[in-house]
Amino acid sequence: MKESTMPLGRRGNKDVVELHEADRRLAAGYAERLAAATEAERALRDAQGDAVAPEELRELTIAFDVALTGALAAAEAAERAEMGPKAYATDAQDAKAQRAAEIEVRKAKATVSVRPWTDEVDRLRTAREAHRLSFRTAPTAAV
Repeated sequence: MKESTMPLGRRGNKDVVELHEADRRLAAGYAERLAAATEAERALRDAQGDAVAPEELRELTIAFDVALTGALAAAEAAERAEMGPKAYATDAQDAKAQRAAEIEVRKAKATVSVRPWTDEVDRLRTAREAHRLSFRTAPTAAV
């Protein structure tokens, strides 16, 4: 008799498993993205201290925003990946499955393993919003 190579337990929805794997791959690059955001912020702060052209300052401001957004996306992916495949829902699923995923997200956010990622997402989102409110990337119109 030939042994089966199928894992024990429930098999997940193919779409959900693909989403989970995509988040795991994106989360793997979190440290690099955070380092890039830190470097972009350092370059921006150094340029602010020096007398640089407004065009260069604008480019550095945009580069920092892009790097910070990338780090935020990786942190959000890490948070979702840490929650596990039960927390994912697709539009193709019925309302009952989507509601079950919403409940699983709320349960997972209360766990010790997910909480640091939730805090990191909040920190990065706050930093990005503070940056966007503090620096204009386009000239404002005169009133």
